[in-house]
Amino acid sequence: TVCVNLADHTTFGVTALCDTFIEVSTTAELRAALNDYPTARILGGGSNVLVANDIPGAVIKICLMGIAEEDGLVTVGAGETWHDVVSWAVDRDLGGLENLALIPGTVGAAPMQNIGAYGMEQEECFVHLEALDKTSGDIVKFTRSECEFGYRTSIFKTSHRDKYVITSVSYQLTTTANRLNISYKDVAIGLAQRQAPLTIRDVFEVVVAVRKAKLPDPAEIGNAGSFFKNPVLKSEAASKLMAAHPGIPCYQQDGGEVKFPAAWLIDQAGWKGFRDGDVGVHANQALVLVNYAAATGKQVLDLSVKVQTSVREKFGVTLEREVNVW
Repeated sequence: TVCVNLADHTTFGVTALCDTFIEVSTTAELRAALNDYPTARILGGGSNVLVANDIPGAVIKICLMGIAEEDGLVTVGAGETWHDVVSWAVDRDLGGLENLALIPGTVGAAPMQNIGAYGMEQEECFVHLEALDKTSGDIVKFTRSECEFGYRTSIFKTSHRDKYVITSVSYQLTTTANRLNISYKDVAIGLAQRQAPLTIRDVFEVVVAVRKAKLPDPAEIGNAGSFFKNPVLKSEAASKLMAAHPGIPCYQQDGGEVKFPAAWLIDQAGWKGFRDGDVGVHANQALVLVNYAAATGKQVLDLSVKVQTSVREKFGVTLEREVNVW
């Protein structure tokens, strides 16, 4: 397909053209497409991408589908919609992914950035994935330890960036008495209204309600969810920040590091609810940059730089983008 508008394939919905657009639904089609276009950009659900410029080359959209389950081991094609898979698991009383309900995007992106929300990350249920080596064309299996998961990262964003295309992911879900994760404050508050014994569906439904209340629906307002990562500072830098700003919310991490909520920093810097034409910062969640109608990718990117500069000047903290910019 020639000259496709990527606005139809990304949740930001900003207009950007690519010369060639190819949808692949099998690994054979993926190999063939990469053989023809070895430098093509790989697109999943487009929920973590800001296309700031037209793409002169090819874009390959991953449409590898399918869900299989045996004894709680669920193997999913990389092109499946993440929330659909979480719903599928909850319908079958398979526990483990319910806290990650309503995260936009496809399954292939989940391990790439180690998606997480409301007290858990996908690595907690992750077993292994398969990926196509873009150089050899071979399918390679990666175990949990080999993926080197961290906060919103994995080897597919660092040392192995652009070297592999994830084709399927396997998760071990619980089929017996489910251990629910209700550590997150808003989830715990929502669950307090429900009758015991609590089920994974209760958690799922509360998480969906919390997300809908706080985050804009990309179908209504263009966005890519959290635009920035929560900064994690080493002990000394964290202590300085807390001394300079008493009352700043923070969360102790393993190894003595401290995580600070980026949304709070952005809000305190005065950006929450900011709007300039069709681009802005969401009124209910300062982590979310939005395209109200016809913003360009460059306008969104420029706003993100202004937010970063403002937070750095006020707090001495550099916010790192979570969203990939093309």
